[in-house]
Amino acid sequence: MVDPLSEVIGLLRPRAVFTKGISGAGRWGVRYADFGHPSFAVVIEGACRLAVDGQPPATLEAGDFVLLPTTPGFTMTGFEPVVPTLIDPNLAAAATAEVRHGRQDGPPDLRMLGGYFLFDGEDSGLLVSLLPAQVHVRGVERLSILVKLLIEEAAGRHSGRDLVLTRLIEILLVESLRQAQASDAPAGLLRGLSDARLAEAIRRMHA
Repeated sequence: MVDPLSEVIGLLRPRAVFTKGISGAGRWGVRYADFGHPSFAVVIEGACRLAVDGQPPATLEAGDFVLLPTTPGFTMTGFEPVVPTLIDPNLAAAATAEVRHGRQDGPPDLRMLGGYFLFDGEDSGLLVSLLPAQVHVRGVERLSILVKLLIEEAAGRHSGRDLVLTRLIEILLVESLRQAQASDAPAGLLRGLSDARLAEAIRRMHA
């Protein structure tokens, strides 16, 4: 019998779309408009501030992983006061190299890997609405390894690339949602998956 979390990932049918490197140095800040698609990032080096609309601000440090199932508007900055640069991800051209914020020369204060993907499942809108608006996981090395593998695979043109990217995204989702699937998880899908009876009810709803 397939466990409920595996069934949810299967119903969402995630598909990788785009990945990139991100860095920042000196005085920098960006304000992203609402995107609507799921996105993720892992901090490789340094730290920054993240403020997602409707969520408490957070400090991201090396080893931290963030998943935004619908990617609402958010602001990301260094630690110096700054007026953020406005970016609309629905209009901005896809970057072909690392995106650098702030001072363009010298070593970065922050290095991240990130990207976004799509959910192709027919019921994905309903399921995503039951997920936390923000999943912030600290210091889980497996997530960092998965993101690095995802970036490497996306940068290549090997046979079976699309299949590998899809499987890596699926595993990334499972690992991140496992971390959020705790007793103090917010009401919704993750709380339901933590309760055996509710998990069975959710499974039957989507059978």
